[in-house]
Amino acid sequence: MTDTTYILVHGAWGGGWCWRDVGHELTRRDVQWTALDLPSSTHGAHPNTFLGDDAHEVVEIAKLDGPVVLVGHSYGGAVITEAADRIPNLERLVYVAALVPALGQSASEAIQEVPVRTLLDEAIEVEGDHLRLNPARAISALYQDCTDEVAAWAVSNLSIQTIASLRSPRSSFDVEVPSWYVRCSLDQAVDPALQDVMAARCDEVATLVSGHSPMLSQPVALCELLLTSV
Repeated sequence: MTDTTYILVHGAWGGGWCWRDVGHELTRRDVQWTALDLPSSTHGAHPNTFLGDDAHEVVEIAKLDGPVVLVGHSYGGAVITEAADRIPNLERLVYVAALVPALGQSASEAIQEVPVRTLLDEAIEVEGDHLRLNPARAISALYQDCTDEVAAWAVSNLSIQTIASLRSPRSSFDVEVPSWYVRCSLDQAVDPALQDVMAARCDEVATLVSGHSPMLSQPVALCELLLTSV
């Protein structure tokens, strides 16, 4: 029997790098995993890089012989939701402080379901057809419970995000696989009240007492949740 592969999908402004510590934990447990860089979050991304482009990358990576688990963080939740119905070997979905748009809804519209201003809103800067994050404010919004060293490293790796990706509506249908939601109770980017709305669209919910980026602040605890969400 072929082992399950965990496909780790980052959020806006991020990259595969953000899963570094969770990846180490998965490797230590002999679990197969891979992480990718979404096209919409890549330096030099074309303005017309949409949610569908990100989902396509996930679908291509998921063309494996064995089962896969999609793990989406933040905006990455919208990406795995869009990709899910095109992955026949999908075993389950795991959302980490993530957006779970309804059919026809964009990530931006999902965020507005609970219109609460967060520290992430204060960090966002518009640059033409892209969004950037103010580095100093990004630490408070995304990495407030990380060590200073990890927070500085993460901020140094942040990229841009195409506005088009956040405004693209979900076009995929629901899939008949189990779904888990990892709620982050100290989140300053995706408000916990909004996470409750998103989590209601999933089968099971677990809570971490963490900020928005538990993959960097609590990688062991997050890894254990990923592996028990069966």
